[in-house]
Amino acid sequence: MIHHCYQLLSTVLCTQELTFFQFTQLSKYRRSIMQEKDLVTPELENNCKIEEAPKLNNMTEQNHAQHQSSSSIASYSLLYTISQIIGITLIIFVFYWIFEFRGGFGFSEPKIIFNWHPLFMTIGFIYLFANSILHYRTFRNQRKSDLKNQHAIIHGCVLIFVLLAGWASFASHIYSIPSIPNLYSLHSWLGVLTISMFLSQFISGFVSFLYPGVAVQYKEAIMPYHFFFGVLTFVLAIATSVLGFGEKLIFSLDKEYKNFPNEGLFGNFIGVLCCVYCGLIVYMVTKPEYKRLPKPEDSVLLTGNLD
Repeated sequence: MIHHCYQLLSTVLCTQELTFFQFTQLSKYRRSIMQEKDLVTPELENNCKIEEAPKLNNMTEQNHAQHQSSSSIASYSLLYTISQIIGITLIIFVFYWIFEFRGGFGFSEPKIIFNWHPLFMTIGFIYLFANSILHYRTFRNQRKSDLKNQHAIIHGCVLIFVLLAGWASFASHIYSIPSIPNLYSLHSWLGVLTISMFLSQFISGFVSFLYPGVAVQYKEAIMPYHFFFGVLTFVLAIATSVLGFGEKLIFSLDKEYKNFPNEGLFGNFIGVLCCVYCGLIVYMVTKPEYKRLPKPEDSVLLTGNLD
């Protein structure tokens, strides 16, 4: 518009016979239009660029998130399949170890009662615990409210297996003749620490994320700590389990352990497999590219409204 007026005035000044006063007035008007043309046009262009920049940034972020998610799901699925194979293999190996070398399962004598302890701990504190902390990333397309409930239920199952495993350990010590002291080894001390941390995580997680009416700001503030201590508790559970396998092998085999017996080698392999499993799970749960992307209904879940 300004450019058009400027061209029109230039034509008039060049083609029309004007009085000196008319010529002076039109010249002033022409200069004012030139100033507006020089000042306003860059400003308008800058405003347009400023308005378009967030849109371009948002589109870039959305495209990056979509590309990041699609490229990561395949690798996560592969690693998840491998983790499931290793986790189930651990349970089978512990089951085989107990049946082949430790006399199987039962309630007839203390040493047989104890055999429930490593099996239940492997199922609960290793396999189920790992699947629980991976649950959000594994089932990323489900509603977050459903994932929260499922996460809590799996943790509840972990707690049941841990309590049963603890009962098996204490009962076997108490009913032994002579009785065996409890909580004297490093394995048992770390076990108490790990169970205490797990219970703290379970209770704080329920209060913070499942109890109604908790402020969104509090949930956002507590989440990094909940995540960190959850992973730390899992690592401690693996470390405690490896110590437990080693302790059981040393107590059972005594001097024969140094001669590389089959049970010793098999038990050592279980311990190494536990460490590999731990490293894989920690990698999967801490890699940013594998994180579940937020969904629109997640904000509704946090705020409690549709605004």
